[in-house]
Amino acid sequence: MDEWTRVRLDVAYDGTGFSGWAAQPDRRTVAGVLVETVDLVLGAGTASGLTVAGRTDAGVHATGQVCHLDLPAEVWRAHEGRLLRRLARLLPADVRIRAMRAVPATFDARFSATFRRYEYRVTDAAWGADPLRRHEILAWPRALELGRLAAAAAGLVGEHDFAAYCRRKENATTLREVTRLDWHRDTDGILVATVQADAFCQAMVRSLVGAMLVAGDGRRPVQWPAGLLTRRERSSEVTVAPAHGLTLVAVGYPDDPAEYARRAETTRRLRVPAES
Repeated sequence: MDEWTRVRLDVAYDGTGFSGWAAQPDRRTVAGVLVETVDLVLGAGTASGLTVAGRTDAGVHATGQVCHLDLPAEVWRAHEGRLLRRLARLLPADVRIRAMRAVPATFDARFSATFRRYEYRVTDAAWGADPLRRHEILAWPRALELGRLAAAAAGLVGEHDFAAYCRRKENATTLREVTRLDWHRDTDGILVATVQADAFCQAMVRSLVGAMLVAGDGRRPVQWPAGLLTRRERSSEVTVAPAHGLTLVAVGYPDDPAEYARRAETTRRLRVPAES
């Protein structure tokens, strides 16, 4: 039987020119570009099983995305020392593999992850977003109060059913645990929301941001975003914030590689309410 080596890739990309992560026919995607480039360097079909920690939507950026793929062990041994530079020469400028290394076969970029952390950037400056940063910052047309944003965020932390904020998928739960959700204003005036959870359902982060922004500018009470958690269907009152303000900045994994398989097993279990 052939021996395989599992390789972890740490990836960054500007999502502006991509139709999201997942490969799609006749569309430019991050996964599609990565597979195409690896095939050019190593030969078509040499790598297999590309798996990502978080399948970002069209227009969403990443500085801390993680994925893995499997390579024949002899291919990895032959190319390990120069593969990163060879890929860098061929990859387009809007996607970079920042690091790659062999990991245990039990490592799963998706299911072994303990958290995903996103940041969303917004400016409420009267003149809008800096032209050089327009692809990563949302220009909000109203003044935002940091205190109101913080109060709105506080009610969303913890384990809840986020059905009001998710695009529901068949046989999938909307129960999630948000371990961090806070706002700060950078020295340049940009407001940054940091959102961390064990996992997210589709459009959840941008929906949370959309709800907090209308509380932050005073059009909704600061208690309104948390009040939606009682609903069991997606709320039509929540406007999903645009994709370009969102960046996946980190994915966490167990410190002990021996825990990769256990974490993956736990993640695969269907989430049920804590009181069940």
